[in-house]
Amino acid sequence: MNISSHYHLRHFIPWTRSKIYRMLVLSIIPTALFYFLDWKWLAIPWVPIALLGTATAFISGFKNTQTYNRAWEARQIYGAIINNSRTFGIMVRDLVRTNSEIHQEIIYRHFAWLTALRFQLREVKSWENVKTKSYNREYLNYYKVPEWESSLDEELTPYLTEEEKEYILGTKNRATQLIALQSSHFKTLHQHGLITEYNYVALENQLKELYDQQGKCERIKNFPYPRQFSSINLYFTNALCVLLP
Repeated sequence: MNISSHYHLRHFIPWTRSKIYRMLVLSIIPTALFYFLDWKWLAIPWVPIALLGTATAFISGFKNTQTYNRAWEARQIYGAIINNSRTFGIMVRDLVRTNSEIHQEIIYRHFAWLTALRFQLREVKSWENVKTKSYNREYLNYYKVPEWESSLDEELTPYLTEEEKEYILGTKNRATQLIALQSSHFKTLHQHGLITEYNYVALENQLKELYDQQGKCERIKNFPYPRQFSSINLYFTNALCVLLP
C-alpha cells in the first residue's frame, strides 16, 4: 500500500514506460502516414470512436469500483482482526484462571496465527503477476515484502514450542491448524476446571470470529477479479488506443 499523498512520476513512469513506448508508436505511425504520405483513407469517423470511448469509460469505471470495493473490504477485515485480537487477549487474561505462563503461551500462539496468516496471504498465486511481469519485478526495487525476505520457520520460532512448530509446518493451512491448537488447549484447561463453562463457550466463540476473519481473507486472496471482466476491459482499452490516433 502506498501511504504517501500520491504516486510520484519517478515511480510511475518506470513502472509504465513499456506501455508508454507502445502508445507512442501506435500514435506516431498513423499520424506520420496521414501527414507526410497523405494517406487520408486512414482517417475514420469520430462517431464510432466516441461510442467505443464511452463503452471503455464505463467498463474501466466498473473495474475501478470493484477494485476499490475489494481493497476496502480487505481493510475492514484487517480492522476486525485487530479488534478481535485485542478482545481475545483481554479474555484470555481475565477468563482463564491460571498462571501468567499459560496466558503467555496462548497469546504467543495467537501471534503465531497472525504470522502464519500473513505468510499465507503473501503466497504468489498462478493468476498473480507481481513477479512475472517485467515492470512489476522492476517496481519491487522500490519496496520490500517482509514475507519474501524471511521464512515462516524463522518467524514462528519465538512463538511456538519446537513440537508445535514442526506440527504446524507439516500442515497445509497453518493458520487454521493454529486455531485448532488453541481450541484443543482451551478444552484441556476447561476439563481441568481452569475455565468455567460459560467462559469456555465465550472463548470458543472468539476463535470462531478469528476463523471467520481468516476465511474472508482467504476469499479475497483466492478469488481473483473475474477473467471475463478483466479481458473485456483490456480489449476495449486496447481497441480505443489503436483506433484513436
